[in-house]
Amino acid sequence: MNSDALEPPFVTKTTVVVRDDLEAWQRLNVTAFLVSAVTAAHPELVGTDYQDADGQLYLRMLGIPVLVFEGSGEALQAARTRATRRELPLAVYTREMFATGHDAENRAAVRAVAGDALDLVGIGLHGPKNVVDKIVKGSRLHP
Repeated sequence: MNSDALEPPFVTKTTVVVRDDLEAWQRLNVTAFLVSAVTAAHPELVGTDYQDADGQLYLRMLGIPVLVFEGSGEALQAARTRATRRELPLAVYTREMFATGHDAENRAAVRAVAGDALDLVGIGLHGPKNVVDKIVKGSRLHP
């Protein structure tokens, strides 16, 4: 088995699941925020700087694939429940967060609602492949 998280075969999986009833800009926004959360929680998944043939440096990126799925609100809530039961950390994005202006307001919006009542529009997670697959069961690859 490969011990380098950035070299195939990948033993872990990074996945985002977004609501299937969001507008395109919302799906992209939610995906970006959730991937940033996974990246912050797992800095070992970030590669080194990119550089072109002229020597120009570019920012580092995640060095692994990110699979984006879509599902209903019920599918996202079921995935949240499965992840918390398995104690796999995850990022959440709720519908209320579209109306906030900054991170502190986002955290307050989530804090105000019990976990099983969150109006989830997206989740992001990283973990062992088989565990992540079980958690996102009921979602489908985003077209």
